[in-house]
Amino acid sequence: MAMESGSGVLYGIYRDRIGEPTTHDEVRGYWVFLIGLVLGTLGVLLFLPSTSAVGSSGLTLRELSIFVAAVGLAMLVAGPVIRLPVQSWANYAAYSGQAVCFAAAVWFLLVFPANWNVQTGSQPVIVLYGIGLVIITFGGLIAPLIAGVTEEDLAASEGRAAELESELAAVREERDQLEESLDQSRDESTASAASAADLQAQLDAAHASQARFELYEDKGDEWRWRLRHRNGNLIANGGEGYTRKHNAQKGMASVRRNALGATTLLIEREEDLPEETAEFEPVEEVESQATFEVYVDNAGEHRFRLRHDNGNVLGDGGEGYASKSNAKRAIDRVRDYVGPADYLWFDPTGFEVYLDAGGEWRWRLVHRNGEILADGGEGYSRRNDANRAVDRIRERVDQLDFEIYEDSAGEYRWRMRGGNDEILGDSGEGYGSRDGAEDAVESVREYAPDADVLDIGRAAFEIYEDRGGDHRWRLRHRNGNILLDSGEGYADRSGAHDGIESVKRNGATAELEETES
Repeated sequence: MAMESGSGVLYGIYRDRIGEPTTHDEVRGYWVFLIGLVLGTLGVLLFLPSTSAVGSSGLTLRELSIFVAAVGLAMLVAGPVIRLPVQSWANYAAYSGQAVCFAAAVWFLLVFPANWNVQTGSQPVIVLYGIGLVIITFGGLIAPLIAGVTEEDLAASEGRAAELESELAAVREERDQLEESLDQSRDESTASAASAADLQAQLDAAHASQARFELYEDKGDEWRWRLRHRNGNLIANGGEGYTRKHNAQKGMASVRRNALGATTLLIEREEDLPEETAEFEPVEEVESQATFEVYVDNAGEHRFRLRHDNGNVLGDGGEGYASKSNAKRAIDRVRDYVGPADYLWFDPTGFEVYLDAGGEWRWRLVHRNGEILADGGEGYSRRNDANRAVDRIRERVDQLDFEIYEDSAGEYRWRMRGGNDEILGDSGEGYGSRDGAEDAVESVREYAPDADVLDIGRAAFEIYEDRGGDHRWRLRHRNGNILLDSGEGYADRSGAHDGIESVKRNGATAELEETES
């Protein structure tokens, strides 16, 4: 669960000036560090005007400055350790180390200056203070390596996600209230009704489009796009040809972000293009004609599907869920992602860079038949690092060493090594024979140099050919999870496109219906 709200002035200042903390130790560690910084600085400033304490009696300015600096240094080191999301015993080590250092500083007050050697100091005092710092260092350096993040912090992260979902629900509720207010305003008076009608017209205009994109291959075998108004007038075109369809789609996508509502009509060849003066009716927004069904399968897992009012299943959930609530949350994700999700077409392969369940960026090389040809050998903390790894493979795949080996299950696998013996990628799956692994290596060598890096954003529709030659689609989240799939194959690519468009039109606002089977 999320951290319970702390009270007190220090917590209030932290929330106002720094942000909402996830743990109590985050706040405590911050103030320990800050106080240590102040004391350490004060100790240095007091030391500058102080004079030698030799022969003096009582507490001197130099003695006080050293004491303050010693206490401040221990707190300065312990503060960041306490803030770390580690096991609780590591924080106890940091507090214990501070206590030991404080005891050493007090001991220093008792022996200084009478029993303090100018050359070597007092060995027992120094050793005790050093032990305190070692204890603090143990908590900060060793604990993360052998224990990692605490279950409490993992629970806090999950709680934060629940809070975000709650906030999203609140935003939706506020949207519904605004729509209700709009309806009420129409009934108040003629003037207010006219004003509401104007507002509604502006909202409708924001979602309506009088144009469509047309993607085609010209006579020179280059891919191009153009944007036409319903009256036949050409609004825009790509201006240049692209050697790959994916690059043309990227150029078109940059325009789509500024042409809200325009649909895409896929035309295979230039000779099939409509006349430039031919008029057409733009797609109008309509209410969803489909319903999400939640049901229990034969294995006792909860699943969902999107069914059209005519009885056809438009899409199936990508997996089963242990509880009905998890299936409903998956439906909410589909509603959020299905509208803005872009199309991905592997021609014939593409590199996907995605965020895994552990929060690390990874890459995979995917064939248009849906098969994963290669996986990254490690995760990266930043997307750019994963992209750089892909660039290295595309540019140097002929120079990399591929090692084929037999795993403990008797299957053959391969891994790709760089010049420093670093594992850059692996097969991701096992093969029944060495020849199968060698064929997979040759596929990677053949496809990797020309494979594009596909940006899937938060989620994207992937169109691929299955082993039977049928075209299918799936909605994949950037963490790799399949949110929705076509459930059936299509004889051609245009059928898969039509299926996606139907899901886009109906999925975002489809109602939920629970069934028993």
